[in-house]
Amino acid sequence: MIQVGDIRIHLVSDGITMADPGGPFGLVPRALYRQYYEPDENFMIPMCLTCLLVQVDGMNIVVDTGLGNKLNDKQRRIWGLTRPEGGLLDGLARLGIQPEDVHLVIDTHLHADHCSGNTYYVGDTLMPTFPNAEYVVQRREYQDASHPNERTAATYHDVNWQPLIENGQMRLLDGDTVLAPGVMGVVTPGHTPGHMSVCFESQGQHAMFVCDMASFAVHFEKLGWMTAYDVEPLVTLETKRRWQQWAFEHDAVVIFPHDVKRPAGRLRKNEKGRFELAVVPV
Repeated sequence: MIQVGDIRIHLVSDGITMADPGGPFGLVPRALYRQYYEPDENFMIPMCLTCLLVQVDGMNIVVDTGLGNKLNDKQRRIWGLTRPEGGLLDGLARLGIQPEDVHLVIDTHLHADHCSGNTYYVGDTLMPTFPNAEYVVQRREYQDASHPNERTAATYHDVNWQPLIENGQMRLLDGDTVLAPGVMGVVTPGHTPGHMSVCFESQGQHAMFVCDMASFAVHFEKLGWMTAYDVEPLVTLETKRRWQQWAFEHDAVVIFPHDVKRPAGRLRKNEKGRFELAVVPV
């Protein structure tokens, strides 16, 4: 758990997937990225599915919902999905939170590994996983997800959000939005044009769930490192430049969605004046 003033932030896992490093590291040469992640015998690396439970002002807020429970056996094999401690709902239950206790779900973006847990099947009927919650996502993200192209069609699946739109449970945001006391959704484009991160501020303390602005801690340390999944990589670079400086100036805890080694840290400058992440225990 990370305490930011009056805000409690729990990191809750929905499992671990395995990915070809060409995805998370893109153009970064193997000789460089293997200093941080050494591929296994199948030339794959682990990526955790980190979601958040945020508790503030009597509210239970879930940020991202992982891959959920709608995958079939083939899809689980493709993702290489394992859940040694169970999924998101198991993690919430260990914290004493049932689905009906959640007040707000923040979808940072609508890629399958971040929002598939929004809904689940009862027979052939799709139901909201969190029946009493309002769901929010950026309008631009919803528009892109609803009109995918050849590159994005494989990760945008309307079963993850369309039932929530139709029943009035999902609200579309237009830009930076205060979502709860001390909790703000901020547009951080690059990974997708409508990608959103979440900033926390309370009693002069700060934190930020950067989500796929920087999938791993090293992506936040090094502006030129980004994933092959980014739709607009040069926009990602400039977005990181802005928020890297913000995180340093505010001594903010930075939380990453897929890093199994360094899920959270604070930026420091080393003896060469370069940014490095000092790990924050969670």
